[in-house]
Amino acid sequence: MASNFNSAHHFSIDQSSFFTAQTYIRKLQSRIAVGAMHDSAERCDAPKCHPETRIAVQDELYGWILEGDPDAQPRKIKWVTGPAGTGKTAIMGTLTDKCSKEGHLGASFFFSSSSASAGCRTKACFVPTLAYQLTRIHHSLKEAILDAVEHNPEVFEKNLHVQMETLVLNPLRQVGTRVQNPAGAIIIDGLDECEAAEFFKWEGRTLEPTKPPQERSKEDDQLEILRVLQHATTDPAFPFRVIIASRPERVFRLFFDAAGSDVQITSTLTLDARYHPDADIMLYLEATFSDIRRRWKLSPTWPSPNVVPTLVKNASGQFIYVATIIRFLTQARTGDPHTLLDIALKIKPKNVDINPFAHLDALYSHVLSSSPDPTLSVGWLWIINRLTPYQNQTDGKGLRHIYLDAVRPPAYFINAWLQTFEGEGERLLGDLHSLVKVPSADDRKTPYEFYHKSLFDFLEDEARSKSLHVSVSFRQDLFWKRYVAICINQGFKEPLPLGHDQESLLGYFFQIMVPESMPPDSVPLIHLASSSSIQWWVGKSISLGNHGNLTGLFELAHLQCHQPLPFHNGISNGGISQHSSAGLMINFE
Repeated sequence: MASNFNSAHHFSIDQSSFFTAQTYIRKLQSRIAVGAMHDSAERCDAPKCHPETRIAVQDELYGWILEGDPDAQPRKIKWVTGPAGTGKTAIMGTLTDKCSKEGHLGASFFFSSSSASAGCRTKACFVPTLAYQLTRIHHSLKEAILDAVEHNPEVFEKNLHVQMETLVLNPLRQVGTRVQNPAGAIIIDGLDECEAAEFFKWEGRTLEPTKPPQERSKEDDQLEILRVLQHATTDPAFPFRVIIASRPERVFRLFFDAAGSDVQITSTLTLDARYHPDADIMLYLEATFSDIRRRWKLSPTWPSPNVVPTLVKNASGQFIYVATIIRFLTQARTGDPHTLLDIALKIKPKNVDINPFAHLDALYSHVLSSSPDPTLSVGWLWIINRLTPYQNQTDGKGLRHIYLDAVRPPAYFINAWLQTFEGEGERLLGDLHSLVKVPSADDRKTPYEFYHKSLFDFLEDEARSKSLHVSVSFRQDLFWKRYVAICINQGFKEPLPLGHDQESLLGYFFQIMVPESMPPDSVPLIHLASSSSIQWWVGKSISLGNHGNLTGLFELAHLQCHQPLPFHNGISNGGISQHSSAGLMINFE
């Protein structure tokens, strides 16, 4: 009998190769940060340059990508730097879009400290995300990268140097000159927003909180990324030029100064007066005011001729200042642009000569003070920003994310959790629309979103925020009072607002990670929960999969214990018992 496969030449081999490739591309995909790519859905509202602005900067960077430097020793890394609010991310976003459209983009990574995904905030997904994007450049390079994943399955648990060698440099060496042209760029934005990765480990397809074997700072991880990029650019097989954008923090200044002491492989572009930010800000304001006039049917003479020059002067080169002014005019709950502009122009800053952010600080202070309870509003903002204090071994304090990776809770959950009466969220945040994107009351999907990281720079610095600064203990106390209230009630108070349901709210609630510290006077809060409430909390933590909270609260409850505590891996029955001196003891037997 003739075989059915006599005419099916290479069928089994081709099919096998196809399924093998699919297996390893999926494995690589599971380790990337999609939200960090320039064209991700997460970045759909990311700032971009207004048409006809920042042209000189964009042209210089794009020309460098294509032509490089005329020096005898061309530099393959360019550092783009400038203070907060000078438009770095908008420039990088617009430049990356152009490079992608013209076929000159190798890969991009946009760090964001406000992202819900730990992969966008830490180094954990950095190299795999670059490697994944490089698979799109050339079929041979894709095969080489997937082959590396197949033969080095443990590579994702290695340090960045090994990952870069295995997933990027070795594949490039294998394919040789086939990917050398056209010229391309690796664009990294917001590296100063990369946080220390010590609180995360891979469990399946997500990053789960964990405790590091030794303390690392965010500067350590940022420096590791800088060094691995420097190493890559010195390899003859690496055909890309690298652009890194960040604030001029100390770790970057020291690195780029030191990098030029031996063989100069980097150059710096500082966003200062040489690139005419005032002219670009003026162009942006004139175009935006024209749009406001059309939408509100205002007089062609509005605003008066001196307004734009005044705002340009106040901005001091900071695009974030004028962007916040425009949102203040167009997104306020009450008032028309004409009245609101008069209010904005009357805001008088102090210490203009010694504080480069004086006008921005005055604007932030004015908006926040419009809340009926500014202190509580600021406390809400910190929790909305997914940050709560923890004890850092280096300097004794720090900030950590309180939601598990990939969870960005919608605004309606935040309101249901934090508010003590219905409508409190709108009362506190209703006048802060120029600082935070506030979804409508009937929206069940959209989270709160902040427009710029500089708001929290302002709030964290007591010298700048003054009476609006809230202490670490205040933030902790607010968190724990609201958290324990849900536990005591064994759920959200009934009747729930229209459109809310208990199970979906609890699903978000049990994605909250218990912080590593409490203010001293908050520890007794755990005693407020009855044994039935504790039983409820443990049972829900287990059924909803947040076992890390059991360990976390167990450790918190026994901070003052001086004898070794029974601790065994695994949870058999989720049993609990009262501990005479520490409040809560979870049995792991």
